[in-house]
Formats: sequence, C-alpha cells, structure tokens
Amino acid sequence: MRIVVLRIGHRYVRDYRVTMHVALVARAFGASKMLLASDDSSIVEGIKEVNERWGGSFEVECIGSEQSRWLDAINAWRKDGNIVVHLTMYGLHVDDVVQEVRSRCRDEGRDVMVVVGAEKVPKVVYEVSDYNIAIGNQPHSEVAALAIFLDRMFEGRELRVEFKGRMRIVPTARGKRVLDMSKSSTDGKG
Repeated sequence: MRIVVLRIGHRYVRDYRVTMHVALVARAFGASKMLLASDDSSIVEGIKEVNERWGGSFEVECIGSEQSRWLDAINAWRKDGNIVVHLTMYGLHVDDVVQEVRSRCRDEGRDVMVVVGAEKVPKVVYEVSDYNIAIGNQPHSEVAALAIFLDRMFEGRELRVEFKGRMRIVPTARGKRVLDMSKSSTDGKG
C-alpha cells in the first residue's frame, strides 16, 4: 500500500513550520510522498536536505494553491480506484474505520491519499473523500492526527523502518549518539 499526503490550505510563511512538520511526520511514518497545495519550494528543498542527511526517498511536490489544482489531484486519485481519507475532528473515530481502510488496501490493492488542512477546509473535501476520519472529536493538531493515522494504518511497523542515510542515530538510554557514515566516526555530543 502506498500512502500520499495532500496538504491543503498552506499559507506561505505563516504555515511553513507546521507544513514542514506534516512532511517530516509523513516521511518518518511511512508515506511515500506529499502533494503540497502551494508553490512554497522551501518545503521541497527542506525535505531534500533531510533525505540527503538521514536517507529515504520521500518527496514533496508543489501543485499550486488553487482549489481546482488540489481538487483535480483528489479526483484523479479516486478515478484510479484509490481511497481518499480526510483527517478532521468532525469525522468518524479512527479506531472505528481504520481496519476497513486497511482491508480495502490489502484486499483490493488500493492506495491511500490522506488530506490534511491548514486553515478551514472547504466543504467539497468532506464530500469527495471516501472517509472523513477523526483521531478524536476535539480540536487537535494536523501533525498529531497524521502521525496517529499512519501509525494505525501501518500497525506500528513503520517505526522500525531503517533509513539508509549519511547520518544514523544509535539508540541510547541517555545522551545522544549519532554516526556520520561519511566520516565513519561517532559524535557523542549532547
């Protein structure tokens, strides 16, 4: 199963940090790509730098902020028979529907597009999504919602994926240990 994240409503400068965190979580939690409804190439470059340092092939593609552009991306995804999940606090509880989504992916060979918004999400997103899913029915961060949804979809397996990058963290009970594979040395700072 392939998962692509669609970030809509990104406001240049104001949302940079949160959108970058959406991309980082998508990358670390098993998604393969993020479509960004913006022309903010700084997010694209930031993820390229992360991949160069830490490994992986996750990519961010800017598709423009006009509603027609991201709506076309959703409709093309659905036309191919794939599933669209919109993460919203107004949806059905994730635990009540995630097994159904996972089963459709496994049994029908479907991929998933996960839509996360920044500002108020237009009504059309609720209508064109196959599933409107809530992590909880209270206000919360789209970054947290994406992390929990991806973790539920992959059943925790995504947390054990090893990225083959220049930098590698060596898990330790205390302090920090990072290997720079290009230097074959250990940095024990921290």
